[in-house]
Amino acid sequence: MASMGRSNRAARSPEPALATGADGRTHAQGPLTRQVGSGLAELRPDRDRPQAWTLLVDGAPQSLVDLADPTHLGFEYQRRLGHLIDLVAPPGRPLTVLHLGGGALTLARYVAATRPRSRQQVAEIDTALTELVRAELPLERGWQIKVRGGDARGVLERTPEGSVDLVITDVFSGARTPAHCTTVEFTTLAARALAPGGWYAANIADGGALPFARSQVATLGAVFPELALTADPAVLRGKRFGNLILAAAHTPLPITDLTRRVASDSSLGRVEHGRALADFTAGATPATDATAAPSPAPPPGVFR
Repeated sequence: MASMGRSNRAARSPEPALATGADGRTHAQGPLTRQVGSGLAELRPDRDRPQAWTLLVDGAPQSLVDLADPTHLGFEYQRRLGHLIDLVAPPGRPLTVLHLGGGALTLARYVAATRPRSRQQVAEIDTALTELVRAELPLERGWQIKVRGGDARGVLERTPEGSVDLVITDVFSGARTPAHCTTVEFTTLAARALAPGGWYAANIADGGALPFARSQVATLGAVFPELALTADPAVLRGKRFGNLILAAAHTPLPITDLTRRVASDSSLGRVEHGRALADFTAGATPATDATAAPSPAPPPGVFR
């Protein structure tokens, strides 16, 4: 769930010897760093929002959480996934959501706040990271969010058929998506988990000629008939490395509404679908378990 967009920065300082309260970590306590399973995790206070924190792992921004406002999505990739969450069902209707990749649980918080009574499961392999997040950035009581420690694909394999309205894949090891979560076989498992009318969404990262992104669109297209891609136009032109959001379904996606929401966002974005997306994907080969590779590593300095 590495974000290639802008993130708020704060000066690094030693962790104060203050206990975190029931409402979560306060800015008075300053930044926190701790070794977790996936690397060095850091919580940095947001300079603009007094109860917001950015989670970084080995220097790569992963999530932004505002404890005072769980509907705030600070990273552009999170907002684009938020648009899909808003559009997958009528406003306020509870959803059953499977999040593959947890981080600071930003999107699970967003679903819980905007769609009360939603039932959510999160797969996060780094249990030490989950413990840190739940201790310092606690979830609200009453939210039906269950976090399972385990590999995203393993959790997906055990998910009952037709049981969820939305699968969100936001799996990063450091700043790269593992190969086994990028394949036709993986996507087929996601499709199997979806209830009728359900959607699949994925956050990926790529740059340059976007070979990984093109292959991922082809991979989803091997399983789902309806596809859309959302990204910064500069990323789509190969001008910079960044996040791309993929959406897929067995029924038509609300492209007009999605395009309108993306156009009104504070960050530039473009929605590709239909013929334009087919042209974007032309010649790309779907990834399989036998051929897949991890997503490309970000270029040096991309997070500075």
